[in-house]
Amino acid sequence: MKSSINQISLYLLLTTLLSCNKDVKKEEPIIGQESTIHKTRDINLNISILLDLSDRIDTIKFHNKTMEYYKRDLGYIELIAETFVNHLKVKKVRKMDDRIALYFDPEPKNLKINKISKSLKFHITRANASMDLLDEITPAYVSKSKEIYELSIKDRDYIGSDTWGFFKNNVRDFCIENDSRNILIILTDGYMFHKNNLREKDHLTTYLTPQYVKSENLNSINWKAKMDQKNYGFLVAENDLSNLDVLVLGINPIEGNVYEDDLIKEYWQKWFREMKVNYYEVRNAELPSNMKKIISDFIIKH
Repeated sequence: MKSSINQISLYLLLTTLLSCNKDVKKEEPIIGQESTIHKTRDINLNISILLDLSDRIDTIKFHNKTMEYYKRDLGYIELIAETFVNHLKVKKVRKMDDRIALYFDPEPKNLKINKISKSLKFHITRANASMDLLDEITPAYVSKSKEIYELSIKDRDYIGSDTWGFFKNNVRDFCIENDSRNILIILTDGYMFHKNNLREKDHLTTYLTPQYVKSENLNSINWKAKMDQKNYGFLVAENDLSNLDVLVLGINPIEGNVYEDDLIKEYWQKWFREMKVNYYEVRNAELPSNMKKIISDFIIKH
């Protein structure tokens, strides 16, 4: 009888210890409630958004009656900010070291635009994390990015977009952090041009314009064969971006050339391959309502 009692006592003790051990290991997110399995909740996100504030956003020159292109950009920016915040709301506070920032190259002449962009740099850590701070991020990106676009359109002083220069001079310093998943999201129509950074070597350039495509006779059915044979593309700006993922949103070729969409995408994809970008996608200027899953999946799942 005594032996049976001892066995029961030992069983109860082991059960209690195992239960306590499970309770110790179970840590709930402090800021938000986790409703689904979040594959990357412990990963530090470092998201950079690069805006192309060239004349592609002009509502007169490139008017679109369904939705103006700058408004599509604003929709994408809101979705990016929401995804970033949702990531943080299911992450343990003690593991937070996440960033989001907005850039353009070159800097606009309007000093107010530059000041606004600086206010959109957020670095969330265990020291400053709070629900109030997280709730501030998306509204700030919505309202302030809208102000940036409206000021740019009002000024109509479009100086082009030096995306190539950004990769050569800034991408490593601005967009890459150790121990983080580094994501650069570029909002552009796919063309690239800045008057102060025009370089070329054979058929490799720092620019791509509709005029250049036409002059090189790349607007024909055999564009891919010609591109491969003569090595058309962008000049390599960085040798190893294996710790960077890049999402390009807003590809919008001019009307009249059915091959230009594929050509633009191949230019960018070839460039990313040559710079050893870890993962990349190049997407068209779809309505934001159709891009929610694409943006969320890129940030969270890849």
